[in-house]
Amino acid sequence: MDTTIVEPEAFARADTQLLPAGSRIAMAVEYQGSCYRGWQSQDKPRVATVQDAVEGAVSSVAAAPVTVICAGRTDAGVHAAHQVVHFDAPTARSAKAWLAGSNALLPDDIAVRWAVPVANDFHARFSATARRYRYIILNQARRAAHMVGALTHVELPLDAGLMHKEAQVLVGEQDFSAFRAASCQSLTPMRNIHFVDVQRRGRLVIIDIQGNAFLHHMVRNIAGVLIAVGSGQQPPGWTAEVLAGRDRSRGGVTAKPHGLYLVDVHYPSEFGLPKLSPGPEFIRAFDAEFAAESVDIC
Repeated sequence: MDTTIVEPEAFARADTQLLPAGSRIAMAVEYQGSCYRGWQSQDKPRVATVQDAVEGAVSSVAAAPVTVICAGRTDAGVHAAHQVVHFDAPTARSAKAWLAGSNALLPDDIAVRWAVPVANDFHARFSATARRYRYIILNQARRAAHMVGALTHVELPLDAGLMHKEAQVLVGEQDFSAFRAASCQSLTPMRNIHFVDVQRRGRLVIIDIQGNAFLHHMVRNIAGVLIAVGSGQQPPGWTAEVLAGRDRSRGGVTAKPHGLYLVDVHYPSEFGLPKLSPGPEFIRAFDAEFAAESVDIC
Protein backbone atom coordinates (compact mmCIF):
# COMPACT_ATOMS: atom_id res chain seq x y z
CA MET A 1 0.00 0.00 0.00
CA ASP A 2 1.24 3.50 -0.83
CA THR A 3 1.70 5.17 2.56
CA THR A 4 2.02 8.71 1.21
CA ILE A 5 -1.15 10.62 0.34
CA VAL A 6 -0.90 14.21 -0.80
CA GLU A 7 -4.12 16.22 -0.84
CA PRO A 8 -6.27 16.46 -2.91
CA GLU A 9 -5.42 12.93 -4.13
CA ALA A 10 -6.89 11.06 -1.16
CA PHE A 11 -10.20 10.35 -2.89
CA ALA A 12 -8.46 9.11 -6.03
CA ARG A 13 -6.21 6.73 -4.11
CA ALA A 14 -8.81 5.35 -1.71
CA ASP A 15 -9.20 1.63 -2.34
CA THR A 16 -12.50 0.52 -3.90
CA GLN A 17 -12.04 -3.13 -2.91
CA LEU A 18 -14.86 -4.37 -0.67
CA LEU A 19 -13.65 -4.97 2.89
CA PRO A 20 -15.49 -7.67 4.86
CA ALA A 21 -17.57 -6.97 7.94
CA GLY A 22 -15.39 -7.05 11.02
CA SER A 23 -12.52 -5.20 9.34
CA ARG A 24 -10.80 -2.64 11.50
CA ILE A 25 -10.73 0.77 9.80
CA ALA A 26 -8.47 3.70 10.68
CA MET A 27 -9.34 7.24 9.60
CA ALA A 28 -7.76 10.66 9.91
CA VAL A 29 -10.23 13.40 10.77
CA GLU A 30 -9.79 17.16 10.72
CA TYR A 31 -12.19 19.55 12.39
CA GLN A 32 -12.79 23.12 13.43
CA GLY A 33 -13.73 22.73 17.08
CA SER A 34 -15.36 26.10 17.76
CA CYS A 35 -18.93 24.79 17.64
CA TYR A 36 -18.29 21.65 19.68
CA ARG A 37 -17.93 20.82 23.36
CA GLY A 38 -14.80 18.87 22.57
CA TRP A 39 -14.27 15.45 21.04
CA GLN A 40 -15.90 13.16 23.58
CA SER A 41 -19.60 12.34 23.66
CA GLN A 42 -21.42 13.70 26.70
CA ASP A 43 -24.48 12.61 28.63
CA LYS A 44 -25.98 16.09 28.51
CA PRO A 45 -28.70 16.45 25.85
CA ARG A 46 -28.23 18.82 22.93
CA VAL A 47 -24.46 19.14 23.52
CA ALA A 48 -22.62 18.92 20.20
CA THR A 49 -19.40 16.90 20.17
CA VAL A 50 -17.08 15.84 17.36
CA GLN A 51 -17.36 12.18 18.33
CA ASP A 52 -21.14 12.25 17.97
CA ALA A 53 -20.89 13.81 14.52
CA VAL A 54 -18.27 11.32 13.30
CA GLU A 55 -20.08 8.32 14.75
CA GLY A 56 -23.34 9.50 13.23
CA ALA A 57 -21.82 9.76 9.75
CA VAL A 58 -19.94 6.45 9.94
CA SER A 59 -23.01 4.66 11.34
CA SER A 60 -25.07 5.95 8.44
CA VAL A 61 -22.52 4.61 5.94
CA ALA A 62 -22.50 1.28 7.81
CA ALA A 63 -26.30 1.20 8.21
CA ALA A 64 -25.55 0.03 11.76
CA PRO A 65 -24.31 1.59 15.02
CA VAL A 66 -20.55 2.26 15.12
CA THR A 67 -18.37 3.37 18.04
CA VAL A 68 -15.25 5.35 17.13
CA ILE A 69 -12.05 5.42 19.26
CA CYS A 70 -9.74 8.45 18.93
CA ALA A 71 -6.01 8.98 19.46
CA GLY A 72 -6.52 11.82 21.94
CA ARG A 73 -9.56 13.69 23.22
CA THR A 74 -9.60 17.41 22.49
CA ASP A 75 -11.33 20.00 24.68
CA ALA A 76 -14.11 22.41 23.78
CA GLY A 77 -12.98 24.87 21.12
CA VAL A 78 -9.80 22.92 20.26
CA HIS A 79 -9.21 21.88 16.65
CA ALA A 80 -7.55 18.99 14.81
CA ALA A 81 -5.76 18.82 11.50
CA HIS A 82 -4.97 15.12 11.92
CA GLN A 83 -6.98 13.28 14.56
CA VAL A 84 -6.68 9.50 14.09
CA VAL A 85 -9.60 7.21 14.92
CA HIS A 86 -10.46 3.57 14.47
CA PHE A 87 -13.61 1.45 14.45
CA ASP A 88 -14.64 -2.12 13.65
CA ALA A 89 -16.85 -2.15 10.58
CA PRO A 90 -20.17 -3.94 11.19
CA THR A 91 -20.83 -4.21 7.46
CA ALA A 92 -18.80 -4.72 4.29
CA ARG A 93 -17.70 -1.47 2.67
CA SER A 94 -14.69 -0.26 0.70
CA ALA A 95 -12.17 2.21 2.09
CA LYS A 96 -13.43 4.70 -0.48
CA ALA A 97 -17.00 4.23 0.75
CA TRP A 98 -15.92 4.98 4.34
CA LEU A 99 -14.07 8.07 3.15
CA ALA A 100 -16.50 9.54 0.63
CA GLY A 101 -19.64 8.42 2.42
CA SER A 102 -18.59 9.89 5.74
CA ASN A 103 -17.58 13.19 4.16
CA ALA A 104 -20.90 13.44 2.37
CA LEU A 105 -22.70 13.17 5.72
CA LEU A 106 -20.45 15.21 8.00
CA PRO A 107 -21.01 18.93 8.68
CA ASP A 108 -18.79 21.41 6.87
CA ASP A 109 -16.45 21.88 9.85
CA ILE A 110 -15.49 18.18 10.04
CA ALA A 111 -13.83 16.16 7.26
CA VAL A 112 -12.18 12.76 6.83
CA ARG A 113 -8.72 13.01 5.22
CA TRP A 114 -8.11 9.28 4.62
CA ALA A 115 -9.53 5.88 5.52
CA VAL A 116 -7.61 2.58 5.38
CA PRO A 117 -7.98 -0.97 6.70
CA VAL A 118 -5.57 -1.84 9.51
CA ALA A 119 -4.56 -4.91 11.51
CA ASN A 120 -6.92 -5.94 14.28
CA ASP A 121 -4.31 -5.13 16.92
CA PHE A 122 -4.20 -1.47 15.86
CA HIS A 123 -5.63 0.91 18.45
CA ALA A 124 -5.89 4.64 17.72
CA ARG A 125 -5.02 5.55 21.30
CA PHE A 126 -2.85 2.75 22.69
CA SER A 127 -0.80 2.11 19.53
CA ALA A 128 0.21 5.77 19.24
CA THR A 129 3.83 6.57 20.08
CA ALA A 130 3.63 10.37 19.88
CA ARG A 131 1.19 13.26 19.50
CA ARG A 132 2.04 16.59 17.92
CA TYR A 133 0.24 19.88 18.55
CA ARG A 134 0.58 23.38 17.19
CA TYR A 135 -0.57 26.45 19.09
CA ILE A 136 -1.09 29.30 16.64
CA ILE A 137 -1.04 32.95 17.67
CA LEU A 138 -1.97 35.95 15.55
CA ASN A 139 0.44 38.55 16.88
CA GLN A 140 -0.69 42.00 15.83
CA ALA A 141 -2.39 45.03 17.35
CA ARG A 142 -5.79 44.45 15.76
CA ARG A 143 -7.86 41.31 15.89
CA ALA A 144 -8.89 39.53 12.68
CA ALA A 145 -12.66 39.08 12.35
CA HIS A 146 -12.40 36.29 9.79
CA MET A 147 -10.13 34.18 11.98
CA VAL A 148 -12.28 34.22 15.12
CA GLY A 149 -12.06 30.83 16.77
CA ALA A 150 -9.29 29.63 14.44
CA LEU A 151 -6.35 31.09 16.35
CA THR A 152 -5.48 33.08 19.45
CA HIS A 153 -4.98 36.84 19.16
CA VAL A 154 -2.17 38.41 21.22
CA GLU A 155 -1.74 42.14 20.72
CA LEU A 156 1.47 42.60 22.73
CA PRO A 157 4.63 42.08 20.63
CA LEU A 158 6.04 38.59 21.14
CA ASP A 159 9.72 37.67 21.03
CA ALA A 160 9.51 34.28 19.28
CA GLY A 161 13.25 33.69 19.65
CA LEU A 162 13.06 34.14 23.41
CA MET A 163 9.99 31.88 23.60
CA HIS A 164 11.87 29.16 21.70
CA LYS A 165 14.85 29.43 24.04
CA GLU A 166 12.58 29.28 27.10
CA ALA A 167 10.78 26.22 25.79
CA GLN A 168 13.89 24.05 25.56
CA VAL A 169 13.83 23.35 29.32
CA LEU A 170 10.63 21.38 28.69
CA VAL A 171 12.29 18.79 26.43
CA GLY A 172 12.77 15.29 27.84
CA GLU A 173 10.97 13.10 30.37
CA GLN A 174 9.98 15.27 33.32
CA ASP A 175 7.36 15.96 35.97
CA PHE A 176 4.84 18.38 34.43
CA SER A 177 2.70 18.90 37.54
CA ALA A 178 2.92 22.68 37.02
CA PHE A 179 1.33 22.34 33.59
CA ARG A 180 -1.56 19.97 34.32
CA ALA A 181 -5.14 21.03 34.99
CA ALA A 182 -6.59 20.50 38.45
CA SER A 183 -9.14 18.15 36.85
CA CYS A 184 -6.46 16.01 35.17
CA GLN A 185 -7.13 12.31 35.80
CA SER A 186 -3.74 10.95 34.75
CA LEU A 187 -2.11 8.68 37.31
CA THR A 188 1.29 10.30 36.77
CA PRO A 189 2.51 13.81 35.85
CA MET A 190 5.51 12.35 33.99
CA ARG A 191 5.60 13.03 30.25
CA ASN A 192 8.32 12.89 27.60
CA ILE A 193 8.48 15.96 25.33
CA HIS A 194 10.37 15.19 22.12
CA PHE A 195 10.70 18.76 20.88
CA VAL A 196 9.31 22.27 21.25
CA ASP A 197 9.85 24.73 18.43
CA VAL A 198 8.64 28.34 18.43
CA GLN A 199 8.82 30.28 15.18
CA ARG A 200 7.45 33.48 13.73
CA ARG A 201 5.87 33.24 10.30
CA GLY A 202 4.85 36.73 9.32
CA ARG A 203 2.20 37.77 11.83
CA LEU A 204 1.84 34.25 13.17
CA VAL A 205 3.80 32.86 16.11
CA ILE A 206 3.58 29.05 16.13
CA ILE A 207 4.39 26.84 19.10
CA ASP A 208 5.07 23.35 17.69
CA ILE A 209 5.32 20.62 20.33
CA GLN A 210 5.52 16.84 20.24
CA GLY A 211 5.56 14.31 23.06
CA ASN A 212 4.62 10.76 23.91
CA ALA A 213 1.40 12.06 25.51
CA PHE A 214 0.03 15.17 27.20
CA LEU A 215 -1.72 15.96 30.45
CA HIS A 216 -5.07 17.76 30.56
CA HIS A 217 -4.55 21.39 29.42
CA MET A 218 -0.78 20.80 29.29
CA VAL A 219 -0.16 22.39 25.88
CA ARG A 220 -2.38 25.38 26.65
CA ASN A 221 -0.63 25.89 29.99
CA ILE A 222 2.76 25.73 28.30
CA ALA A 223 1.54 28.25 25.71
CA GLY A 224 0.33 30.57 28.48
CA VAL A 225 3.74 30.55 30.17
CA LEU A 226 5.64 31.10 26.91
CA ILE A 227 3.33 33.97 25.91
CA ALA A 228 3.89 35.61 29.31
CA VAL A 229 7.66 35.48 28.85
CA GLY A 230 7.61 36.37 25.16
CA SER A 231 5.49 39.47 25.82
CA GLY A 232 7.67 40.65 28.70
CA GLN A 233 5.03 40.06 31.37
CA GLN A 234 7.37 37.55 33.02
CA PRO A 235 11.20 37.52 33.01
CA PRO A 236 13.40 35.12 31.05
CA GLY A 237 13.88 31.91 33.01
CA TRP A 238 10.35 31.86 34.35
CA THR A 239 9.48 28.71 32.36
CA ALA A 240 12.20 26.78 34.19
CA GLU A 241 11.00 28.16 37.54
CA VAL A 242 7.42 27.09 36.86
CA LEU A 243 8.52 23.61 35.77
CA ALA A 244 10.75 23.13 38.82
CA GLY A 245 8.05 24.40 41.21
CA ARG A 246 5.60 21.63 40.21
CA ASP A 247 2.77 23.89 41.39
CA ARG A 248 0.00 24.64 38.89
CA SER A 249 -1.24 27.60 40.98
CA ARG A 250 2.03 29.44 40.22
CA GLY A 251 2.05 28.63 36.51
CA GLY A 252 0.10 31.57 35.10
CA VAL A 253 -3.00 31.54 32.94
CA THR A 254 -4.20 28.76 30.68
CA ALA A 255 -4.03 29.97 27.07
CA LYS A 256 -7.29 30.06 25.14
CA PRO A 257 -8.34 26.92 23.24
CA HIS A 258 -8.86 28.67 19.90
CA GLY A 259 -5.26 28.44 18.69
CA LEU A 260 -4.66 24.78 19.57
CA TYR A 261 -4.53 22.08 16.88
CA LEU A 262 -3.77 18.37 17.08
CA VAL A 263 -1.69 18.12 13.90
CA ASP A 264 -0.19 14.62 13.87
CA VAL A 265 -0.20 11.26 15.62
CA HIS A 266 2.70 8.82 15.20
CA TYR A 267 2.40 5.04 14.99
CA PRO A 268 4.84 2.17 14.37
CA SER A 269 5.61 1.86 10.65
CA GLU A 270 4.24 -1.69 10.46
CA PHE A 271 0.70 -0.32 10.57
CA GLY A 272 1.34 1.42 7.24
CA LEU A 273 -0.79 4.50 7.88
CA PRO A 274 -0.75 7.36 5.35
CA LYS A 275 1.54 10.31 6.10
CA LEU A 276 0.47 13.90 5.49
CA SER A 277 2.23 17.19 6.13
CA PRO A 278 1.17 18.61 9.51
CA GLY A 279 -1.37 21.42 9.30
CA PRO A 280 -3.47 23.35 9.67
CA GLU A 281 -3.47 24.20 5.99
CA PHE A 282 -4.24 27.91 6.38
CA ILE A 283 -0.79 28.66 7.84
CA ARG A 284 0.65 28.23 4.34
CA ALA A 285 -1.47 31.16 3.18
CA PHE A 286 -0.06 33.31 5.98
CA ASP A 287 3.45 32.31 4.95
CA ALA A 288 2.88 33.38 1.36
CA GLU A 289 0.99 36.58 2.07
CA PHE A 290 3.04 37.98 4.92
CA ALA A 291 6.56 36.76 4.19
CA ALA A 292 7.55 39.96 2.42
CA GLU A 293 5.59 42.33 4.68
CA SER A 294 6.74 44.16 7.76
CA VAL A 295 5.20 42.73 10.92
CA ASP A 296 2.55 45.09 12.28
CA ILE A 297 2.49 44.40 16.02
CA CYS A 298 2.66 47.98 17.29
